[in-house]
Amino acid sequence: MSEYVLEMYGIQKSFPGVQALNNVDFRLKPGTVHALVGENGAGKSTLMKCLFGLYSIDSGKIYLQGREMSFNHPRQALEHGVAMVHQELNQVPKRNVMENLWLGRLPKKTGFVNEKKMYENTKKAFSELGIDINPRAIMENLSVSVRQMVEIAKAVSYHSKVIVFDEPTSSLTENEAAHLFRIIDRLRKIDCGIIYISHKMEEIFKISDEITVMRDGKVVSSARTADLTVPSIIKQMVGRELSHQFPPKQGKPGDIVMEVKNLSGEYNQVQEVSFHLRKGEILGLAGLVGAGRTEILELLFGVATRKSGEIIIDGHRIENKNARYAIRNGFAFLTEERHATGIFRVLNIRHNTVISNLKKYRKMCILSNRAMNADTTWAIDSMSIKTPSQEVKIQSLSGGNQQKVIIGRWFLTNPCILLLDEPTRGIDVGAKYEIYQLMFDAVSNGQSIIVVSSEMPELLGICDRILVISGGRIAGEFDGQSADQEKILECAASFV
Repeated sequence: MSEYVLEMYGIQKSFPGVQALNNVDFRLKPGTVHALVGENGAGKSTLMKCLFGLYSIDSGKIYLQGREMSFNHPRQALEHGVAMVHQELNQVPKRNVMENLWLGRLPKKTGFVNEKKMYENTKKAFSELGIDINPRAIMENLSVSVRQMVEIAKAVSYHSKVIVFDEPTSSLTENEAAHLFRIIDRLRKIDCGIIYISHKMEEIFKISDEITVMRDGKVVSSARTADLTVPSIIKQMVGRELSHQFPPKQGKPGDIVMEVKNLSGEYNQVQEVSFHLRKGEILGLAGLVGAGRTEILELLFGVATRKSGEIIIDGHRIENKNARYAIRNGFAFLTEERHATGIFRVLNIRHNTVISNLKKYRKMCILSNRAMNADTTWAIDSMSIKTPSQEVKIQSLSGGNQQKVIIGRWFLTNPCILLLDEPTRGIDVGAKYEIYQLMFDAVSNGQSIIVVSSEMPELLGICDRILVISGGRIAGEFDGQSADQEKILECAASFV
């Protein structure tokens, strides 16, 4: 009997113009957490999708508990004890929680769905994991973090021998992440093997037993976590030394460029929010999930209905009635959920890059391919987007590279005010540094940025000023140079 619950040898996978996986070996012991790290596009998620039956491998062998396996469909993987919690949630938003949890295996009685049994099974599954979610709640009405916990519960409910977690904490608060780690520890104790994909080094060192580093579709190294350091992993990931997490701050905020007075939402929790934004300033919005940070950005950009309040730019009141008005008024908005509200999946990289700035490329009612190609090339080079060409459909890129395309899109509109909601979610450390540098370059050129982030070190590392949001209101304000993480968290939790 093999000492490994999972073994993958010589895995090869190619897409048109891309060698995604090149002779990859990977092994997982039962009762351990094996972290899989690497830059966006390194092949981590592709390897796991090959395991899960989403992709067919070109060559190589997969063994599960010593038996050779080849899954042609995720259902086969699930039936054989392999589950995966995807970075991008694949749920049915119009259906309720319990239907999503038991989709494809609904309990039945005399040929009909047994809702009572399904409700009881859901309550039992949640109780075992310490999760408190209404089984009858409609999925689209829940926050991203709650939906993520449902997906985790679904994976665990298959009593799997192997569970893959792909960026599971990207939408979770610190408390929710701690809860997830307790669930993983419980799974470890019953000999479940966990594969953990994350860009967050702190949590990787906190929960993993082994770490495998990938770069450019190959395995660079695989070792015990105790024998590794963060700098050594980063160097292996990016192929170079990365001595600092953040570029040096250079911004010197100037005069007030925007005033927001008594902003309230018609259908969300934002109430009487007032603040100002200076030219060349990065203003952070901190707070717990559900505090109202995203809702403030949506109101400013005109994609949420404003009940009351004023937005004043350079002394003039403006009306961002919708996104079109907002763009005309010099705003850009990077949304948190790139799949739902960011990318156009069936379009290629070029179209996704230039789509918010088509006026620039129009001459006599004809779009200039030359100009669009030039700007897309700038975005690919500036954001280090891994792609063989501009013609590749964006859905074929890794999640992090999709995020980079959208960021490049908005920088190309040359906005006065950038609204960034979790801009580095699911992005590796090397790419994060490049995005921070682009943000610093933007404010150096007189642009202003409002950024929402659930990563407190990120806000402290890049912001000139931080507003703490709680219960749809401003709970406090901190200077970016002297702000203290503990005080900000206290402020976020104490104010209602």
